[in-house]
Parts: sequence; structure tokens; C-alpha cells
Amino acid sequence: MFRLLYHLIAALARLAVRSGRSKDLEIIVLRHQLQVLRRQVDRPAIHDDDRGLLGAIAAALPRRLRDGWIVTPETLLRWHRRRVARHWTQPPRSRLGRPPTAVELRRLIMRLATENPTWGYRRIHGELVGLGHKIAQTTVWQILKDNDIDPAPGRSEVTWTEFLRSQAAVACDFFTVDTATLRRYYVLFFINVDTREVFFAGLTANPTGAWTTQAARNLFLNHTDQLTGARALVRDRGSQFVDSFDEVFRSEGLKILRTPVRTPVANTFAERWIGSIRRELLKQPEGLPRTIIWNQRQLERLVIDYVAHYNGHRPHRSLEQRPPEASHEPPPSMPASVIALRTTRCDGLINEYENAA
Repeated sequence: MFRLLYHLIAALARLAVRSGRSKDLEIIVLRHQLQVLRRQVDRPAIHDDDRGLLGAIAAALPRRLRDGWIVTPETLLRWHRRRVARHWTQPPRSRLGRPPTAVELRRLIMRLATENPTWGYRRIHGELVGLGHKIAQTTVWQILKDNDIDPAPGRSEVTWTEFLRSQAAVACDFFTVDTATLRRYYVLFFINVDTREVFFAGLTANPTGAWTTQAARNLFLNHTDQLTGARALVRDRGSQFVDSFDEVFRSEGLKILRTPVRTPVANTFAERWIGSIRRELLKQPEGLPRTIIWNQRQLERLVIDYVAHYNGHRPHRSLEQRPPEASHEPPPSMPASVIALRTTRCDGLINEYENAA
């Protein structure tokens, strides 16, 4: 049956070609191809040129000859309404008022506010006038407000961290470690607020005033050069820090800054280092120990090794990812090889990496 139908359609097609009706045959083929494509494409992509051509031809053809098009009459009407609306839309008017402030001038205003916390918008405006920039005071105020820059009283407040850095302070504190036999040891350390360098002062099971005083003397005997520029010592109000302990630092020209009662955030540099050594050496994030401490000798060896790692290798964000005592500068360009050699410290608990030669 299919074969007979195929021969009949082929004979009619040859007859149409001989009689000069080839265009009608071509139209039939094109319409059939259109039906095939419509079965494959759910929503064809139509551009503005297609809309213009179809709309112009649709205006000339009768409605009955538009059957089988890929667009409906409602779509043609929607295109027409959109064309009319676009034709009668008024062009955008020029912006009224004063011209916008140049980007470079806005950046200069924010720079002046950042570098001079005590300057208000009037003081910044006066500086701009001296530089030859014509701008209104209210414009300076609005630019500072848009960039979430607080007024001068809020920006000029000195934080405790900024105060300690300006004083070139050295902070000290104790932290405790319990051994496997439930023996508790107290570790005393000092940290230079400016350079972040840590000094291990010793550990003991009984931190008396005499012991801390001797630890202070040993600090200046062993690290005099590193403490040359220090002008203040930050400590809490622990009973271990007796008057003789403070007198050692006063004799070296340092002021004693005691933190408020029960305010560990005032000694934030020391507290942050305690958190680092606990996380990286002594405890896991779940609170479980990373290693078991058996005696004082093992604890002292681990702490000394960690302090050497902290000062000589561990990167610090405040130091542009450099350690406090950098032994060498990073490579000026990307190394040709990505092979890195690993070395371990603190009985394998800390890893350090360097480029292979």
C-alpha cells in the first residue's frame, strides 16, 4: 500500500512539473518542511528583521492565506502595538541639575577622609579648595555618606589595638596545659605587638612572683635587640605579676599597661596567639588533644619548636602573609615547578613547605 501511494505521488509531481506548476509543488514542499520543523522546535527565535518582514507581508495577504505560519494573528498584533509605542516614545531628556562629580575627585575625597580620621567634611572641603578643586561642602558630605564613611568624631576614636601598636607594646600572658597524669603546667610567653614575634619565657608548675620576675630578667638578657623599640608592657592583673616583675620593665624604660578586670579582649594579641598554639599544636577543633603531653620536658620541647615555626615560617595576614622573622624573600616570579618539599616540626604535628631546588 505504501509503495503504491509513493508511485502515485511521484507521478503527480512529474505531471505538475510538465504543466508548469513547479512553483505550486515547491510551495507544498516548503509547507511540509515547515510542519516538520514545527514538530522539532517548540518556540523559534525571532529577531526584529523577521518581525518586520512577516508583519509587512501579513498586511498584504488575506487572512486565509496566512494559515500555517509560525506566528499567530495575536502575535502579529502585539508586534504592531509594540512598534507604534516605540515610535511615539519620547527620547530621554538630558539630566537636569549640576553635573556629577568626577570619579578621580570622589576617590581623592575618600582618601583624605581615610588618611585623616580627625578631618570632617568642612576640613576636607577646605583642603580641596587649597588644591584648586571647586566643589560644594554638601557634595563632600554626600560623598562621604554614600561610601559609609562615618563623621570625624566616629573615625577619630582610637581603638585599643591601634593604641597598643602606637605604643610599640609587648604583651605577655600565661596559658595552661594538662599532662596525661593530670599535672598542670603554666607557660609564660611574650609577644611583640608590632612585629608579632613571640618569645618563650618558660614553663612551671608553680608560677610564683619570684619565678615571673626571673623570667622577665631572662627575657631582656636573651632578646635585648628585639625589644629595643618597645615602650610599654601589656599584662593582666594576675597575682603572678608582682611589683618586682613590673620594676624589671620600668628599669628598661617601659610603661606598664594593666588590662581591665575580666577583659581578655584588651590583651587580644596574646589571647590570639594562645588560640593559635592550642588549635595547631595542642587541641583539635572538636576539643580533643592532638597529642598527649607526658611531662614537662616534652611540653617545653614542643612549645619551643612551635615558637620557632611561628616566628620563622608561619604566614601572618597583618604582615602581608610573611612570618615575623622571614629568613628569605618569596620568589619574584612564579616558580617553574610546582614541586614542594615538606618538612615536619613538633613531632610531625606541624608541616612546612619549600620549593624544590
